[in-house]
Amino acid sequence: MKATARAHPIQGIVKYHGMRDDRLRLPYHDSVSVCTAPSETTTTVEFDAGHGEDVYVVDGERPEGRAFDRVARVVGAVRDRSEAAHADAPVRLESENSFPTNVGLGSSASGFAAAATALVEAADLELSRPAISAVARRGSASAARAVTGGFSHLRAGMNDEDCRSYRIDSPLAGDLRVVSALVPSYKETDSAHEEAAASHMFGARLAHVHEQIAAARDAIRAGEFERTFELAEHDSLSLAATTMTGPEGWVYWKPRTLAVFDAVRELRAEGVPVYFSTDTGASVYVNTTVEHVDRVESVVADTGVDTDVWEVGGPARVLDESEALF
Repeated sequence: MKATARAHPIQGIVKYHGMRDDRLRLPYHDSVSVCTAPSETTTTVEFDAGHGEDVYVVDGERPEGRAFDRVARVVGAVRDRSEAAHADAPVRLESENSFPTNVGLGSSASGFAAAATALVEAADLELSRPAISAVARRGSASAARAVTGGFSHLRAGMNDEDCRSYRIDSPLAGDLRVVSALVPSYKETDSAHEEAAASHMFGARLAHVHEQIAAARDAIRAGEFERTFELAEHDSLSLAATTMTGPEGWVYWKPRTLAVFDAVRELRAEGVPVYFSTDTGASVYVNTTVEHVDRVESVVADTGVDTDVWEVGGPARVLDESEALF
């Protein structure tokens, strides 16, 4: 049985940091994000005895070590839930990204969201998107929010069943434009998550993050652009403070990252509604509106980075068989 799915990556608005359960990818606290399109991951899976063994291919390469294990956990979660005999057969999974990966632009989110959605379809499971999000979360907690799409809220909950993502309806979806500022610097998110709780700033982050989540949800639902993305900008600084004060002193930002920050602040001083945001990486999301996006992209590009313009992406979805990768 074969199926193909597509999902969009996410920009964290209030980001999670650290895992209280690495195997199930259960974060310490809730998180809120928005999907970015047309950047996307397309994944085809096929359960077939003829494959001999499980095979995973991502952008033409076979993942190894921890990356392999994360895919295997998602596959295993689908097999555990399925009663279809063919779901026990070896699976071939191939995935392709339309945008740069491992540079802080949410590729693991779209990757595992597309994989989980395709696997659920191929295994003849009938699951809601929040239920699929709990499967995708085993690969990446951010992937849960890429399953539900748009503006989404991952509830950390207390256990595997509770930890699911839910959509937040918002009038912001039509007017938001995201200028991606690509700063190509490889990042290792898992290592930062592993040592999160060792930072002396982590307790302070936990103390205020729940209030941030509530504020973000309210602002998103009300369509308050400035409030929403001011929160995203401040949360980016809070996240960076925590990663930089862990045992390894992770510093993801590069000189061009800071140049983009400066450009954004100069534009805002001139009255342009624009805010920066970063996840764990050097690349920057620059959030603005349709009216101002051309000027904002031009100014950001002048800092020497490659840019693209994205808008709000929808949920993960199953594609027609004609769009299969193999």
